[in-house]
Amino acid sequence: MGIESHLNDTVHVTNLEWFVNWARKSSMWPLGFGLACCALEMIAAFVSRYDLARFGMEVARPSPRHADLMIVSGTCSKKMLPAVLRIYEQMADPKWVVAMGACACTGGIYKNYSVVQGIDRYLPVDVYIPGCPPRPESLLDGILQLHAKVMKEQSLNNPREFKIKAVRS
Repeated sequence: MGIESHLNDTVHVTNLEWFVNWARKSSMWPLGFGLACCALEMIAAFVSRYDLARFGMEVARPSPRHADLMIVSGTCSKKMLPAVLRIYEQMADPKWVVAMGACACTGGIYKNYSVVQGIDRYLPVDVYIPGCPPRPESLLDGILQLHAKVMKEQSLNNPREFKIKAVRS
């Protein structure tokens, strides 16, 4: 039909936006923000049995300036929230957030004044991974869902915007 029919199998034709999204999904640099027991399952997902490196996540980044994926795993207290928001603001654009575990998604069993009842009230969560704690396989599934979401983004002409809510100290 088009030019693709005249090219051999070694030449690939694509558009720039698809290529940029493919590169972003294939080389996400995660920042693990482990706050509770879910962090242990997140750490387990980085071992060779589950091998997050095959998805481009070789190692969790220690600095938010080098990361583009924040994995919030576990209970977030209101005292810890300003630090979480500050770290999110320091991350490179474009950036994504995964809420891992019942506590990060909804506050979990800690429904009281000192616990954030869902990190999505303060950060733009892209993928929710329920469970208490969720298994490493669930994190892998969530990462694959995030990859699918990244591939659908119109990244070149529509930058993501999200206003972070002010938090009282």
